[in-house]
Amino acid sequence: VGAIVRMFPGPGGHRGRFIAWDPMKGKVAWEIKENLAAYGGALATAGGLVFYGTMEGWLKGVDAKSGKVLWQFKTPSGIIGNPMSYKAPDGSQNIAVYSGIGGWAGIGVAAGIGAEDPTAGLGALGAFGDAGSFSNQGGVMTVFGLKNSTMK
Repeated sequence: VGAIVRMFPGPGGHRGRFIAWDPMKGKVAWEIKENLAAYGGALATAGGLVFYGTMEGWLKGVDAKSGKVLWQFKTPSGIIGNPMSYKAPDGSQNIAVYSGIGGWAGIGVAAGIGAEDPTAGLGALGAFGDAGSFSNQGGVMTVFGLKNSTMK
């Protein structure tokens, strides 16, 4: 495109946040500040839980109404994909997520580029040049079985 892009942390030094949007009020209902951007999607369940992943590799389960983090698990790599849910052949409900940082936001980790040039990676390294300090390359599917509303 010919553009030179520079990305920087927002107010307070936060580079990401996971939000619940109240469409009736047209404003944020609650938010969770994250060190790095929350690029992946969210999985909302009928039971009032929301799951999302972070570029640092945390899969988090939060209360849909309050945003309180109820559970978290550190995966081997950053998460930029969507958590998913499915019913296993034994009838149990499972939550799965693929971790493996890459793409535009993860270019520093994927290509081994540091923050020396803030315009590298089409500007992503200006904000996320230190992502390699928080995440690894990789590609792992992590699955959790749910039974009686508790994770095992």
